Amino acid sequence: MKRITGPLVILGLILISQACTYSLSLNGASIPATMKTIRVDFFENNAQLVVNTLSQQFTEALKDRIRNTTRLNVVRGEADAIMSGTITDYNIAPVSIQATNNNVAPIAGQSRLTITVNVKYVYDADKKLSFEQSFSKYKDFSGDIASQEQALIADINKQLTEDIFNRAFANWN
Repeated sequence: MKRITGPLVILGLILISQACTYSLSLNGASIPATMKTIRVDFFENNAQLVVNTLSQQFTEALKDRIRNTTRLNVVRGEADAIMSGTITDYNIAPVSIQATNNNVAPIAGQSRLTITVNVKYVYDADKKLSFEQSFSKYKDFSGDIASQEQALIADINKQLTEDIFNRAFANWN
């Protein structure tokens, strides 16, 4: 019995030491224990159709997602990891067409707002965790965009930041 106990203790210590290199949380994030800070740069809007507040809203939504669900400090200067990128597309397109009764051209019955961002995540301490990837999400809506635009943007930003967070910190490709 003593012969088996020794190897089991050594195996247990190895497993514990490996587990300590990453901190796990209830949200599924696996952040290296040595990572304490992250800088989230301003995401400039390079889309053809520009909404003046979109860059600020998206950048702040991403910072809030990281602040509220990790132990990382979001900083402005030197950081252990850096997230940067651009908003590459903001598009409104019809999804379904609604016919009219008075020989007027058909109108959109439902439309889709799509936002695409390109994200570069750099973590120099472990280059295999770094990536550059495009993320795109959409939300369908009916009626005029003007009265719904800010709510739609908030919903899409939430979806985008969830995907980006999962790619960066939960290693979900």
